[in-house]
Amino acid sequence: MTLSLISLMYRDIAELWLFLKRSTDEIMHQDIVPLCAADIEDQLKKQFAYLSGGRGQDGCPVITFPDYPAFSEIPEKEFQNVLTYLTSIPSLQDTGIGFILVIDRRQDKWTSVKASVLRIAASFPGNLQLVLVLRPTGFLQRTLSDIAFKFNRDEFKMKVPIIMLSSVPELQSYIDKTQLTEDLGGTLDYCHSRWLSHRTAIESFAVMVKQTAQMLQSFGTELAETELPNDVQSTSSILSAHTEKKGKMKEDMMLALKEGHAILESIREPLTKNPEYNLNQDQLDNQTTVQRLLDQLGETEAAFDEFWAKHQQKLEQCLQLRNFEQNFREVKAILDVVSEKLSAFTDVGNSYAHVEHMLKDLASFEEKSNEAVQKARALSLEGNQLIQSKHYAVDSILPKCNELQHLCDEFTTEMSKRRNLLHKSLELHSLLEKSMKWCDEGIYLLASQPVDKCQSQDGAESALQEIEKFLDTGTKNKIQELNKVYKEYESILNPDLKEHVQKVFQKQESMEEMFQKRQVSLKKLAAKQTRPVQPVAPRPEAFTKSPCPSPGLRRGSENSPSSESNIPKRGNYKRAKSEMSDIQQGRSGSVMDDEENLAILRRHVMNELIETERAYVEELLCVLEGYAAEMDNPLMTHLISPALQNKKDVLFGNMEEIYHFHNRIFLRELENYIDYPELVGRCFLERMEDFQIYEKYCQNKPRSESLWRQCSDCAFFQECQKKLDHKLSLDSYLLKPVQRITKYQLLLKEMLKYSKNCEGAEDLQEALTSILGILKAVNDSMHLIAITGYDGNLNELGKLLMQGSFSVWTDHKKGHAKVKDLARFKPMQRHLFLHEKAVLFCKKREENGEGYEKAPSYSYKQSLNMTAVGITENVKGDVKKFEIWYNAREEVYIIQAPTPEIKATWVNEIRKVLTSQLQACREASQHRALEQTQSLPLPTSSNTSPSKNQTKSIKKLEERKTDPASLEGYVSSASVPKNPDKSKDDTVTSSTSESSALSKKRFTLQGFANLKSQKGWTKTSHSLDASEDNDGWSSAEDPLNSSDAEEEGGAGLRKLVPGKYTVVADHDEKGSPESLAVKSGDIVELLHEGEEGLWFVKNLTTSKEGWVPASNLLALIGNSKSAQSLSSSESGTGSTFLSSSSSCSESCNATFSDIKG
Repeated sequence: MTLSLISLMYRDIAELWLFLKRSTDEIMHQDIVPLCAADIEDQLKKQFAYLSGGRGQDGCPVITFPDYPAFSEIPEKEFQNVLTYLTSIPSLQDTGIGFILVIDRRQDKWTSVKASVLRIAASFPGNLQLVLVLRPTGFLQRTLSDIAFKFNRDEFKMKVPIIMLSSVPELQSYIDKTQLTEDLGGTLDYCHSRWLSHRTAIESFAVMVKQTAQMLQSFGTELAETELPNDVQSTSSILSAHTEKKGKMKEDMMLALKEGHAILESIREPLTKNPEYNLNQDQLDNQTTVQRLLDQLGETEAAFDEFWAKHQQKLEQCLQLRNFEQNFREVKAILDVVSEKLSAFTDVGNSYAHVEHMLKDLASFEEKSNEAVQKARALSLEGNQLIQSKHYAVDSILPKCNELQHLCDEFTTEMSKRRNLLHKSLELHSLLEKSMKWCDEGIYLLASQPVDKCQSQDGAESALQEIEKFLDTGTKNKIQELNKVYKEYESILNPDLKEHVQKVFQKQESMEEMFQKRQVSLKKLAAKQTRPVQPVAPRPEAFTKSPCPSPGLRRGSENSPSSESNIPKRGNYKRAKSEMSDIQQGRSGSVMDDEENLAILRRHVMNELIETERAYVEELLCVLEGYAAEMDNPLMTHLISPALQNKKDVLFGNMEEIYHFHNRIFLRELENYIDYPELVGRCFLERMEDFQIYEKYCQNKPRSESLWRQCSDCAFFQECQKKLDHKLSLDSYLLKPVQRITKYQLLLKEMLKYSKNCEGAEDLQEALTSILGILKAVNDSMHLIAITGYDGNLNELGKLLMQGSFSVWTDHKKGHAKVKDLARFKPMQRHLFLHEKAVLFCKKREENGEGYEKAPSYSYKQSLNMTAVGITENVKGDVKKFEIWYNAREEVYIIQAPTPEIKATWVNEIRKVLTSQLQACREASQHRALEQTQSLPLPTSSNTSPSKNQTKSIKKLEERKTDPASLEGYVSSASVPKNPDKSKDDTVTSSTSESSALSKKRFTLQGFANLKSQKGWTKTSHSLDASEDNDGWSSAEDPLNSSDAEEEGGAGLRKLVPGKYTVVADHDEKGSPESLAVKSGDIVELLHEGEEGLWFVKNLTTSKEGWVPASNLLALIGNSKSAQSLSSSESGTGSTFLSSSSSCSESCNATFSDIKG
């Protein structure tokens, strides 16, 4: 059909083209006068010859040569041009008969007549019929002309006769008076200027018509040879270009027609003025010529219009087809995408809320997809209209219309199918949730029934009635038959959903089984009745109801000879035994009920954890799809303010990462523990590292909050909130991750509360501790990112351990005395950040604003390298103060905590850092020393062993060292001596730590880089106040090694402290026969103190004993309780504290440099 339409159209166009070509050829092949009036207009204006329009008797055209004095002066070229032009004007028929020449020489001389006639005869280009000459009218000239003409007749021999006329009347005998102009005595109306105007206009019009015909033919050829493009743009361009050209052609034709009609009216003007006026032959010929040109131009225009209409129809249909094909491709692509997205809706949901959300998503998707479906249906209708309008490409349009209709119907069917499945899933999940809710209510009912009240008959019956009433509600709420559910919901049951149905059904069965057991127990309790009163006389056995009968009754029954009396006794005994058994069963049942109640509570906590987790995941997905994804939607770009452009990562942070973790991993793993809630702590422990992503989110939260406050009024957010039907704005949902990470610790606390005696209690406790640690790390990081002015990289300082605000007093040795005094009394408010490698002092600055914009910032002031820091745990007069000192107390910072508890926490954490650094340095030194250890045999002294008291003290210290319950196992203060004669400053004021109220504890790793020139460790100070356990190992009277002694510039010998030491400098046997050779790294045990700084020790590596300088030894702080306290002048006579100021070799020197601000 399409091929026939196309062939028919092309045949019609071809025929029209041939007709148009014939019309234009006819115009173009017309003879055009070689000369035009416009070309020789100046020559014609001289009027030495003119074509008046008169005719002879045979219709011969008359050319008149009026009297022209300068005839002889006319150039030959002009003369020939004028004669040639005048002879070309009449029709071929008239010119074939010949011309009549009228030469008017009445006012001329004979000589001029002769010259004129000879010139005309020689130059006339056409056929001559007759030459009429009006000779001169003067007598002399006329006579001369007669004589000369007779004698010179041969000179005038021409093809036609020449007649000499003497007067005008003679002329009229040859040519009718009506055909002669007025100057020749005729009545012919002739105006040379009008004739010249008409001739110029007619010839110009003829040229215009010819040019128009040529352009039409050229344009028609172009149209006929145009190939139909294959795309919309090219087709539209061609149609537009052709239409524009056609319009120009039409304008040209209209101008030509207008000009032709104007010429025609000009020719007919005399008739308009005088209806009786007769046009001469030339005027009639002019009229005929113009009319013929107008007719030809009209026919050509009609042919062109018809040809253009067909061509335009062809291009318009081609454009319609290309538009249809392009729209078809676009709509089909959209339908394919929509169908693909619809095919992805395979999930049937995992909860009622989830399915409801999916139905909303499906409805929203359907609403968005309807636009594409409607567009496809409209395009199909458009295609059908093209077919009905007899489009030439029916065979191409019809299949596409059918395909669009099929895709729309298929999408609608699939959408309906998906909606029905989700409604089916919603129905199933509603049933499951009703069943679970019913089970939970039942479990709550069992848990709420008090055991003690159920022991009575009335209480048991009341509890039974409650249970029976509740069980009656199960008809509408519980799953009746599992197989029936499988069969009814077979279309949506995937393995996960089927498993969920099974678990719900198992829970339901378990709950019903619990109810049955409870009913059995309650029925037994309700069935117990007091024994009825007997109507007969009492018998001895009636008194056996008491478990402890009186001796008289017992004797009476024993003396009775009747055996029947024993039968009721045995029966009563069995009844009493049964009652006792019931009581015991009630007690065991009470214990079982308690366990059952705890299990119920655990299950409810677990349900809350999972349900809130599912809701959390749904909310995150809703935000990501409803807000974050829409920021990339081109259709929503116009609603996004400039301040919000390209800020999606700032606004949402790593929410997508959090969503994927919870949706793909954590939620599924939580669901695996739904039947084992007490073990859920393992799930948290396994994924504890993944929870670090919340730190990144919380760190970005201030930027997100600031951006939200700036753009909260943006139309984009309002539109998204409207589409999602949210009652709360986006900022409430951006707070969800922060709320969720804090919710976990509350749920873990609840779960731990009900699982103390369960298998997973330790895991729950560890998970709770880890979650609290993450919350602390998140909180600390929020403060850490607010530090400004620090030039280095905070990550190089190690892990952030603690942070908090304190009052700080400073004291510097090298400062001016007045400045030192002022510093002691004017505290500075500083926020401290304790890292593994440094402690930072910052000034807290509160910011104006709301929410996160009001979060404080911290201006960096200075930092202390932990390798050069020491601490004094207690400052006299305030239990909330402690000291941090630097570089052998060159700089002292007195820190006042808000509470004693915060102070204790900070002191312990700092001690851990210093201890771990010292331990690392000691191990490195030992490792190097052990590599160089060589055995040197020395004689063992038999009289150098320490006393028993010393051995006992060392053993006791070693035992205390191994205590893992406290940090005191590494660094601790000695006990306060129980001496009643001590000063009042030693009074114990704290029941929790007897020594902390009276003593200062100092510990440091400072001075690593100050003693590079020395070999190994030097200047290590240890002392221990006398106590009941050290048996005389006291250094209370010698404060030379204390921090305060160092401030006074004092120096003294090292004091004896029992324990093990590491040799930090080699020592040979020279100088004394009892000297012990030791190598750096050897481990020695101190036996007793000698003179001049020598200690008698035992080399534990070689088991040899001898004397070594005390300065060559370093106490093993981490492995013993020795060398832990020194006296301080500030603390009074009896105060004790711990100090360990030491320096190490370059290998232990920290590379971290102190930066002070």
